[in-house]
Parts: sequence; structure tokens; C-alpha cells
Amino acid sequence: MGVRFSYTLLAIALLGTLSSTIFLMLAVVGMIKFRRQARQQIAAAANATQFPAVSILKPLHGIEARLEKNLESFFRQDYPAYEILFAADEEEDAALAIAREVSAQYPRIPCRIVVNGKPPWPNPPAYSFFRMTQIAAHEILVTSDSDVEVAPDYLRQVVAPMLDPKVGMVTCVYRGKNAAGFWSGLTAIGMSVEMTAGVLVANLLEGMKFGLGPTIAVKREALARIGGYEILGDYFANDFAIGNLIDKAGYTVVLSHHAIDHVVSQKTFQKMWDNQLRWAKSTRYSRPKGHLGSGLIFTMPFGLCGLLAGLLLGNASLGVALLSAAVLNRVLESWLVGWGVVRDPVALKSFWLNPLRDLLGSVIWVASYAGAKTVWRDSRYELQGEKIVQRKNADGSPA
Repeated sequence: MGVRFSYTLLAIALLGTLSSTIFLMLAVVGMIKFRRQARQQIAAAANATQFPAVSILKPLHGIEARLEKNLESFFRQDYPAYEILFAADEEEDAALAIAREVSAQYPRIPCRIVVNGKPPWPNPPAYSFFRMTQIAAHEILVTSDSDVEVAPDYLRQVVAPMLDPKVGMVTCVYRGKNAAGFWSGLTAIGMSVEMTAGVLVANLLEGMKFGLGPTIAVKREALARIGGYEILGDYFANDFAIGNLIDKAGYTVVLSHHAIDHVVSQKTFQKMWDNQLRWAKSTRYSRPKGHLGSGLIFTMPFGLCGLLAGLLLGNASLGVALLSAAVLNRVLESWLVGWGVVRDPVALKSFWLNPLRDLLGSVIWVASYAGAKTVWRDSRYELQGEKIVQRKNADGSPA
């Protein structure tokens, strides 16, 4: 029985080593495709003689780490004509005061504020986008989270692909920017490496058929074709849904070469866990087959299985070799993807964090199959399929 168990562990370790190695190879090929597309996008931006005016839509919800600096980066765009709209559920939201202060420093950038009131839709951000779109002045809408910081050429690079009439939506990869310590750092490197690797492979195998929430640029005509933000109000992963629906409507969805900073500020293990589990459950329900298959792309659990199998079989060198292969896989991923694609210096210098993140990610993946409830900000959600069936306040009262 012991020998049979040991060989089963070894078989699992070998299978996982093979599958994760194949995934790394696909990520590298995806990186080559990404760079080829990047050269084309950069050339298009450089050759463009005229850019359309843009409305930036930013929902706000309380004070977040580096909020003032994040918002200010959107007022410092090297772009001919754009406006910024902010939305919050309540006039007393402290983030609105910061938005007003930053806006006052840049009087030449048109800025308006929308107070939503209590969101009547299960997905509050979708309702915020809907409300802002009602008064947005321009045909290109760029939605962006409040925990995002961008470079001055952000709008030029993101909007350039939309000069092609076939393109209906553009989205961006992002690097995590740690603002709160160790647990926050694990989330941040997961954004830069694990998330980016998955996007590269998806773009390689099937093209972009989804969006990434930190930045989504969409043409108003494409949005209208799918039914507007109204149709997204029941979806939990509205960023995934909008890209999927726009692709099905016949438009091209483009992955921009431009990487942005996603500021992470989870100071405790619990906050990090809730955030990561929400993402994992979002993927589980929006892309169930892909999420199930992602269990084979982790390396560290298989490396540890290999180490244990080797020790049980009296072949420690084999066990150490399998564990070493797993660690090397994640180190290479950190360098090639985290640094090579999104230029995250942490992924280059503190590469040892990625094997730890991989182990944590595998635990979160398992936990994502435990129930249909999740937490986001002040609300608790119950999911069914891709949609929200119930939203409650943190204290359990109806939202």
C-alpha cells in the first residue's frame, strides 16, 4: 500500500511537472506574439495624426492607498482632448474630496462628478459606468479602477488600436505595485506574473475574448451593440463579460502592449485571502473549463509531491530534482513574464516570491470550489453561473 501510494505521488508529480512546463513554453510563445503585436501597436500610435476625444470613467469607493497619486496620473496625459468623470455612491465619500482637489490643480482637463445613490443593480461598478456614460461627451470610453496609476502616454497607446474600425475594445496587462507589505506583495507578484502568463496564453491560443478590469477602452457603438452597461449589471465578472460579448458581436478585442500599475494594499492575510478568492471564484464561474484546467499549471504542489515520493521510495535525489524543477519553472516565469513583459522590477530581483505565490495560488484554486459565495468591498455575493443571484451588505442585511 505504501509503495503504491508512493508511485501514485510520483505519477502525479511527473504529470504536473510536464503540464506546467508545457504552460511555461506556451507563455514564452505568447510573449513572442505579444511583442510582435506591440511593435505594430507602437508603430500605429507613432504614425497616427489625429486621435479621437476620450471620456475616462472612474468609479470611486473610499480612500485607497496612493489614491491621490493614482488619480493625478490620469490628469497628466499627453493626449489632445479628453475628460474625466468620477462616480461614487454617496456625496460624503471621502474619495470625492480627493478627486476634487486633484481636479482643481488641472483646470484645463474637463472633470465631472456623478453621485449614483444606492446601486439598484447587483454589480455596483457596472451601474457606475452606466451612470457616467449617460453624461459622457465622447465616443471612446475608457473605464479604469481607482487603484491604477498610469504613464503620460497611456491614452495614446491604449486608444491607438481603436483607430481601426474593426476594433471595438482594448484592454491592458498590468503589474502589481505593492503598497502594504508581505501579503500585499504576494498578490502583486501574482498580478505581474501569474495573471499575465495566463493572459498571454489565452491571447496566443484563442485571441482576446475578455477584458481586464483595471483598463478597458470601448467604442460607444460596440457597447450599444451588446446592449450597453445595462446588460452587464447582473454579471459578477463584468470585465470578462464585456470583452466576451463584444467579441461575439463581431468586433476585435485587442490586448494592448502598454502595461499599467495596479496598486495593491492588502495589509493582512485575511484581506489578501478574500481578494484572491474573489478573483478565483470570478474565473471559476466566468471561464469554468479554463479555471478547472488551470489546476495543472501550478508547479510547487507537484514539486512537493515529487519530493515526498522520492523520499518514500528511498530516492532523495529524484525528489530533490523534481522540486528543483518546479522552483526553476517559477523563477523562469518570474523573469520572462514578470520582467520580460510587464517590466516589474520585483519579479526580476525578488524572483523567490513567485514560487511562494504559486503555492498560495494552488491553495486558493482548491478553495474556489468551496461554495458560491464571495466578498467584495462592503458586500457579500452569491453566484450562479456567470451572474450574481444575491448581494448583501457585510452585516447580512439586503444590499
